[in-house]
Amino acid sequence: MHYVYLLLAILAETIGTTALQASQQFTRPLPSAIVVVGYGISFYLMALALRVMPVGIVYAIWSGLGIVFIAGIGFLVFNQRLDLPAVIGIGLILSGILVIHLFSGSATH
Repeated sequence: MHYVYLLLAILAETIGTTALQASQQFTRPLPSAIVVVGYGISFYLMALALRVMPVGIVYAIWSGLGIVFIAGIGFLVFNQRLDLPAVIGIGLILSGILVIHLFSGSATH
């Protein structure tokens, strides 16, 4: 269940960060409210995952997948292009998450 909490936390964080871009520096009320609610839900769900998983592992997966998802949303929704070094860096982040998940004894399975 802790991975479900963590994945939902990542989803809420991704929604909040997407709304942050749409809020135009907190000048638009609805996207600004979505930012606050999204991050609040995300941190609550992340805290639930922390009951079972180490904080370093939770934060690595939460932030890493958040970066990957936001980069994809930035590309698809906001037409933000990434150069080759950025794509390689994001690939390395994904690789790190896979190493943690597949090979680390610190991550609970």
